[in-house]
Amino acid sequence: MTVKTGDIVGRLSYKCDLLFRVLTISNDVVTLVGEEMRLLADAPMDDLKVMTLKEREEDKNKVKEQEEASYRLFRQDAKLMKRRQDYQTHAGYEETSHFFELRGRVLHLDGDANYLNRCTDIYNKLGVPVYGVHLAEKEMPSQLASLLKMVQPDILVVTGHDAYSKAKGNRNDLKAYRHTKYFAECVRIARNHTKDLDRLLIFAGACQSHFETLIRAGANFASSPDRVNIHALDPVYIASKLSRTSFSDTVNLWDIIRNTITGQKGLGGIETKGSMRLGLPYKEEYEDEIDPS
Repeated sequence: MTVKTGDIVGRLSYKCDLLFRVLTISNDVVTLVGEEMRLLADAPMDDLKVMTLKEREEDKNKVKEQEEASYRLFRQDAKLMKRRQDYQTHAGYEETSHFFELRGRVLHLDGDANYLNRCTDIYNKLGVPVYGVHLAEKEMPSQLASLLKMVQPDILVVTGHDAYSKAKGNRNDLKAYRHTKYFAECVRIARNHTKDLDRLLIFAGACQSHFETLIRAGANFASSPDRVNIHALDPVYIASKLSRTSFSDTVNLWDIIRNTITGQKGLGGIETKGSMRLGLPYKEEYEDEIDPS
């Protein structure tokens, strides 16, 4: 079967362990983007197999189970946070007051339009305010300053696709990574805009990104400590946790990583406070504008 742009394929040399979308074809070299993982790869045409609808559905169901498990963990965690907030805010008062939540606003830059749409759906499902922008990774640094000024986010997510190639250098050589340098430049621009690590919370990186460079540049959270692939939705769960955690609380690092699909081999970070603030009084007519606690 002839491989064409947009096909869903697997790599025979990797036993079709991951599914990819065909991005471009040049001579017999095919550029691929992960269907579920934020990975960019090249492969020869004869190494690719076009996946059948049945094979794609089987893989989709397996991934869906992982996504649902991560979503359940997040919802359970959110309920526990709300109970604790209710206890702390109501303690010592005879009357029970109704508080509203001002959750941290996310600016999400994504190198993949399909992933951006999926991420935006999850943000909305979790009640997290988001402004999403699709940009090629190389274009992100030139556009970021104006976007920060316009959106004034509490949380910045800079992600897309990345990959590490042994053929281009060792693990500490940034030239061996497709897009880490662009993500790192974005982090430096953002830190020049807001230096306080607890006033602008940053997640940066994609599959196999150089974690240490992104953290040193000023990211609060990044990928990928073990240079493994990360799931398309992992940045969403980290940003959402930060958005829904009180500015007076430090996020538990283990709690925030365990809610992701990939876990600590692919994601890590530093001690960081949340960005949500409670307010009074809550009025029902404000329901469309603010989220009640």
